Amino acid sequence: MFRGSVAVARGLVTPDVLRGPRYRALYRDVHVAADVPVTHALRVRAAAGVLRPGAVVTGRSAAVLWGIDLAGPEDDVELTLPPDAHPVRSAGVRVRRAALDPRRVCTHRGVRVTDPVATTVALAGSLPLEEAVVAVDRMTVSGVAGLAEVRALAAVQVGRGCRRARTPCALADGLAQSPQETRLRLLMGWGGLPTPVAQHRVVHGGRFVADVDFGWPAHRVAVEYDGLWHAEPGQFAKDRQRLNRLTAAGWRVVFVTAADLYRPEALIARIAALLTA
Repeated sequence: MFRGSVAVARGLVTPDVLRGPRYRALYRDVHVAADVPVTHALRVRAAAGVLRPGAVVTGRSAAVLWGIDLAGPEDDVELTLPPDAHPVRSAGVRVRRAALDPRRVCTHRGVRVTDPVATTVALAGSLPLEEAVVAVDRMTVSGVAGLAEVRALAAVQVGRGCRRARTPCALADGLAQSPQETRLRLLMGWGGLPTPVAQHRVVHGGRFVADVDFGWPAHRVAVEYDGLWHAEPGQFAKDRQRLNRLTAAGWRVVFVTAADLYRPEALIARIAALLTA
């Protein structure tokens, strides 16, 4: 990626070629070869490395640089500049001015970015509650940030969104294997169900049976989120064999789909009925 005006001034390319099919503009005067796939990470590096060098990548854009896809190619890139910086508007870039803790800023993938723990706490303090918990879970279950460190920073951090960040950091468990599992866990908790064991390993007769998304061992009840991956070739037979093993071990399983999350009362009732049977 490069500044078009600089390339033209140095005679590396003509204005006509720059406007032609060989290149595409990521931002005004920032170009890349047309065959390069446009991702959010590419747009982040263009914004922070070329458009506004020295800016710090923050928020969801920082999460993307740390390998967690919380923003898509068309989403605005999030940058932070010092409080006294001159604001420059650019389509596709959201810039805020704030004083960041320099100890929480590092260089990663060629640009300055908030470190994983600071990024996670900032997301927790800026997103709606459910999405904030999802973000914290995704950052921590991936191993990018440690949940204990995240909670410790949230407890002492001051400034914008600091108090708001503490609740999602406390609600996250760093175990969910998908965003929908986080949403399901929150739904069950808010629905008044007893707290299940997340990622519970079922053992029967001294032998491993299965790992379940959520389990109540005393009741031998499990809840499984049934995502799209269950439709993959060969997965149906594996799921049936797994269910047979759980049934033989005396476990009852509630399978939850995306549609069930839109009918929380009915879902909670189904689970509660098994727990009280």
